Amino acid sequence: MSLVQQIEQDMKTAMKNKEKQKVSTLRMLRASIKKVEIDKREALNDEEVLEVIMKEIKQRKDSLAEYEKAGRDDLVQKEQEELDILSQYLPEQLSEEELRAIVQEVILEVGASSKKDMGKVMGAILPKVKGRADGKVVNRLVQEYLA
Repeated sequence: MSLVQQIEQDMKTAMKNKEKQKVSTLRMLRASIKKVEIDKREALNDEEVLEVIMKEIKQRKDSLAEYEKAGRDDLVQKEQEELDILSQYLPEQLSEEELRAIVQEVILEVGASSKKDMGKVMGAILPKVKGRADGKVVNRLVQEYLA
């Protein structure tokens, strides 16, 4: 079953169970996927759908931080619920130990020795961990090893 079919199925189930927040979030996700499909003029594969999901998750995380700063607990809760729903569609996340191993391996591969090589290292790592690790965590670990 493709990721789009899984989202459709989950949305139907949520409608039957009258889970308003989940239905709302999945509709928004479907609309985002549809928009990208219209822009590209072709159906998206699972990897492209995953990119859309990651983009939506990043937006939620950014909004969450802003709402927390503003003291809007009602909106914080809503964004957190949406974030939890969207996160279900991501592949299993890598642990920090696994990430550290990948970072060390890539640093050796590209021969990085200083922070000047940060771009080369990040460019090589991100495709390997796509969807399975937060870019901010990867960035922090790379800086830690190159310092």
